[in-house]
Amino acid sequence: MLDLAFIRENPEAVKEGLGRRFRETAVIDEILALDVRRRQLLTEVESLKAERNRVSKEIGQQKDAVLRQEKIESMREVGEQIKQLDDEVRGVDAALNELLAGIPNLPQADVPLGRDDSENKVLRTIGEIPQYPFAPKPHWELGTELAIIDFDRGVKITGSRFYVLNGAGARLQRALISFMLDLHARQGYEERYTPFVVRGATLYASGQLPKFIDNLYHDVEDDVWLLPTAEVALTGIHADEVFDESQLPIRYTAYTPCFRREKMSAGRDVRGIKRGHQFDKVEMYAYTRPEDSEAELLKMLQDAIETCELLGLTYRVVELCTGDLSFGAKRGFDVEVWAPGCGEWLEVSSVSNVGDFQARRANIKYTQAESGRKLFPHTLNGSGLGMPRVMIAVLETYQQEDGSIRVPDVLQSWMGGLKEIR
Repeated sequence: MLDLAFIRENPEAVKEGLGRRFRETAVIDEILALDVRRRQLLTEVESLKAERNRVSKEIGQQKDAVLRQEKIESMREVGEQIKQLDDEVRGVDAALNELLAGIPNLPQADVPLGRDDSENKVLRTIGEIPQYPFAPKPHWELGTELAIIDFDRGVKITGSRFYVLNGAGARLQRALISFMLDLHARQGYEERYTPFVVRGATLYASGQLPKFIDNLYHDVEDDVWLLPTAEVALTGIHADEVFDESQLPIRYTAYTPCFRREKMSAGRDVRGIKRGHQFDKVEMYAYTRPEDSEAELLKMLQDAIETCELLGLTYRVVELCTGDLSFGAKRGFDVEVWAPGCGEWLEVSSVSNVGDFQARRANIKYTQAESGRKLFPHTLNGSGLGMPRVMIAVLETYQQEDGSIRVPDVLQSWMGGLKEIR
């Protein structure tokens, strides 16, 4: 969430930032008008409360019963005015908070200008596009022929966009998750195992609510929500806490399933396991001092890249333009891997610097050693990496002419020494 004081003092800069995201800026004028009205109301309330306190003292000292009763009656009217104004303040606060909660983070000045992902900037490509002496198959054919992906039974169990992984397919996904968690531990992240359901306040703190309410699964009876990403839990884990500066940076990694109610149309883009309502992901998350967050972003990006390199995948790094940044991000990068069977680049990691956007919403602070002031840390998040697209890339990259899949060397120990899936 943006700081209201910053909006009040820098309205044109905020509008310029929203404009670079191609968002409407009229909401800033609404916020400023509500802010003015709120401060006017608070001034009136404080004035009436001061008058009530003053007259209350006079009532205690007044010996004339008639005059005392007159003052008591007048203070009843003042009390009613205060109540009405307090109610109006609460209404203005609610409207103000609703508007503030819907404003995305402002992009850094050096983020490339662009409307959507078509205008993202490819920074570098590592590795050659694999060439095969045969026509490479897409994963939905490989998985079906090897009986490691069962689409029909996934649909039978739950519905469209669900599937079952069998035998070596299930083990390969588990191997990928274990490999990533162990790698991130070596990179300096401490593993966390979090709940897979969260309270609404936790989703609000991370910026998922109210913006993405239509994409979330909600259990109305218990008023809890299925986790859309471990980023949510790793933000909420320190809500309303204060760190010592010496504790920063704090780095976490966590595996979770993720649940999203995305509306998906039929077509090439959703064929196979590329997009589903449930998927697994290993997340990286960090809390840092503001002055360290840019360096932390580049570290996190390199940590995601190392995962691709160890898996032997061809990948590229893309800098996100202003129009493609996530809601909470002020700067971000995508890591995309090449899937030779699908013949396309697949995003497997999105690494973002969120600044103090989430910390402000979650009321997370740290005490600055030099000044003793309580400040908001910056938070960063990145997939490290996300399934099932990594599965797709591994299956399609390591396919062999006879239809078998060679298991990447780095995963074989988690596969019980299995070298091929056939």
